[in-house]
Amino acid sequence: MRVEFSRSAVESLTVDALIVAVAEESAPALGLACDAAITELYQSGEFKGKAQDLAVLHQPQGLGARRIALTGFGKREALNTEGLRKAVGVAVRGLKGKAARRIAFLLSGDLQTPSNAAAVVEGALLGEYEPDSLRTDPTKGEKRIEQFTLCAPAASREIEEAFSRGMILGESQNLSRDLANEPSNILTPTELANRARVMAAEVALQAEVLDEDRMRQLGMGSLLGVSMGSTEPPALIVLRYQPAGASVAGVHLGLVGKGVTFDSGGISIKPADNMDKMKYDMCGAAGVIGAMRAIALLKPSIPVTGFCPAVENMVSGRAMRPGDIVKSLDGKTIEVLNTDAEGRLILNDALTYAQRLGCTHLVDAATLTGAIVVALGHLQTGAFSNNQEFLDRVLAAARSQGERMWPMPLDEDYKEYLKSAFADLANIGGRWGGAITAAYFLKEFADPTPWVHLDIAGTAYHEEAKPWMAKGPTGVGLRTFVELAFSWR
Repeated sequence: MRVEFSRSAVESLTVDALIVAVAEESAPALGLACDAAITELYQSGEFKGKAQDLAVLHQPQGLGARRIALTGFGKREALNTEGLRKAVGVAVRGLKGKAARRIAFLLSGDLQTPSNAAAVVEGALLGEYEPDSLRTDPTKGEKRIEQFTLCAPAASREIEEAFSRGMILGESQNLSRDLANEPSNILTPTELANRARVMAAEVALQAEVLDEDRMRQLGMGSLLGVSMGSTEPPALIVLRYQPAGASVAGVHLGLVGKGVTFDSGGISIKPADNMDKMKYDMCGAAGVIGAMRAIALLKPSIPVTGFCPAVENMVSGRAMRPGDIVKSLDGKTIEVLNTDAEGRLILNDALTYAQRLGCTHLVDAATLTGAIVVALGHLQTGAFSNNQEFLDRVLAAARSQGERMWPMPLDEDYKEYLKSAFADLANIGGRWGGAITAAYFLKEFADPTPWVHLDIAGTAYHEEAKPWMAKGPTGVGLRTFVELAFSWR
């Protein structure tokens, strides 16, 4: 889908549909000849402007557009960028089924802010996306939007800049979704590394991939233990962004994403039901790769390095066994009580390596535990940290980008659950507080560096399509990562 910016008068746009986002309380006064027809929709009760409401007005008077699509965002005082993103996504997905190929969005009145301009473009790109790249159905392209125009006749320079930022963020989030959508027979750890390299070359990031031999030389026994059962070799993807000018003194942000391209559970094998969704166990890595693309193009003032440990967790005669003890990069020994608790075993070595490369602040994102879904459902990402000030900074970035995150406890007492009689710690802590003990395990390797762990198991993908977004991966975390990089000025 082509995305364009226009300062043209809205009456002159010759598009299949013009989207107008409206509030719940009353019909808007747009200053258009079709205002009376819009008011009639409200008065008849056919359209109320509630969130996810959509109504189409055909042949609107005085406009070059063939239709007006009214998309509701609810009460005006409750409007935020995430609500606007969803309202635009609802309209785009609704219009796709109505043979609309060229559509526009009118940014006017009190919606004319830079943050709203970015949100509109992001909502359009995220809403238009479909996870059907491998389908051979010749008709699949018939319900695609070809062109989206943000029409802002009175736009400031800041709004036009925000439009460009929204394009970068939306395209980068869709890159993350593309990666996560790929089946595991295509997206192996090697292929994930190859695609990261290609992306890095396109946006002038430095890329390095540590292979199995190099990881063995360094002593990443924990990560290598997980990969032993697969014929696919592991990879540790490292993507580096360095600002051209002076950076904020003493700050180097490290983003770490779990990249298990398929997780069978290993010898502690998972049930067959829903095991197909274990291709999504690399959504953390996908988010980091997409975020690094956006960071390279938007250019914050601090260095940022992305780390994506990529493995398959498989069952074979070479696979790691329950009761095995592995030695991590930082020297700690780990008793593996459950081979399905593998994400923490690859993240710990990546966290240690990130600190060795000079990262002063760390955020990891991982589809780590089912326990976080039990605690928070599919609506919130669990956030854990060893540093309140840094956690506050991450949560502020998430709020500004409409990504819901909830702070979880990480008290010292939880370390008791990870005791092992045979090693420095065990890789699981039993049934109770599973998301917390998983996070505490990682804390053992992050300390003393300020660190936030994001458990995205409940938010990384949608089981079913939403009115504003297709079924499948969401690209969660990406906008937060990028905003976090810009929070240091």
